[in-house]
Amino acid sequence: MLLTDFDYYLPEELIAQHPLEPRDASRLLVIKGAENPYIHDLFSNLPAYLKPGDTLVFNDTKVIPARLLGIKPDTGAKAEVFLLSRLTEDTWEVLVRPGKKLRPGAVVVFGDGQLSGEIMETTESGGRIVKFSYEGLFEQVLDQLGTMPLPPYIKAPLANRERYQTVYARAEGSVAAPTAGLHFTPELLADLKARGIAFAYVTLHVGLGTFRPVAVENIAEHRMHREYFELNRATAELINQTREQGGRVISVGTTSTRVLETIADTRGRVVPFRGWTDIFIYPGYTFKVIDGLITNFHLPQSTLLMLVSALAGRERILKAYQTAVAEKYRFFSFGDAMLILP
Repeated sequence: MLLTDFDYYLPEELIAQHPLEPRDASRLLVIKGAENPYIHDLFSNLPAYLKPGDTLVFNDTKVIPARLLGIKPDTGAKAEVFLLSRLTEDTWEVLVRPGKKLRPGAVVVFGDGQLSGEIMETTESGGRIVKFSYEGLFEQVLDQLGTMPLPPYIKAPLANRERYQTVYARAEGSVAAPTAGLHFTPELLADLKARGIAFAYVTLHVGLGTFRPVAVENIAEHRMHREYFELNRATAELINQTREQGGRVISVGTTSTRVLETIADTRGRVVPFRGWTDIFIYPGYTFKVIDGLITNFHLPQSTLLMLVSALAGRERILKAYQTAVAEKYRFFSFGDAMLILP
């Protein structure tokens, strides 16, 4: 398939710049079955589409304030360091700007000197390896000096950084939010639980590779960047039990989907596992575990759009996106949601 097969028209004014309050006030476009028309609803009515015995699978990763703005002490020039993944206690793989000025040996200082970083080497992908120096705990220093790494299409400042976290976020390590989960409130979760819906949790630390543009016309040639994930024994047992008892496994977001599909066997059973995944799901893929998906609206020509197209069909998804544009749904990270029940 070609990259242009996953293009669609989106007016810029439909790109959501702010999260809604409350979180579950977002709209919900439901795709249910192959022949049924689209259903327009509110996310707060999600429980109406689920059944006792279903299991929702959430990604409990927590976004870190990964963007650091500093200066080069030798010149006073501004510099930006964007954390990608932790390699050791004090060493990270990062992206830097301006790249030409931040070569091995360069030093960047942040805040009033509470944190400094030395560029150690350049990675194959053009990033950098940085060794940080600081006093105390790195997490506390980062929380003080870092800012939330909002996607570039969000131009408005974020008044409350907790609105770029899910209410169940626990495991720090992502540089982007698993945005399908941003719609859930504690009250909605309590309602779902009271109706007999089970909750399972996986962890996948979202990296920038998930969102990088596809640079090849033949999408089969695209290679995903690796992301770290964990699935524990309790989650594995619950998912396997749900399937054995005839319940549905419904993934909250593409990240949870990628974890489950990475480790499932051909029968759809999963086992406890921790490691790295670079799975790329696009049309032609046969899903092994999930029976449904809650997801936001994704960028044109993105790997995320390809994943939802693999689940519901490319033409049906693109028609749904056209409908969402016509109905003025809000798009991307702070936008509205879809529920796909093939």
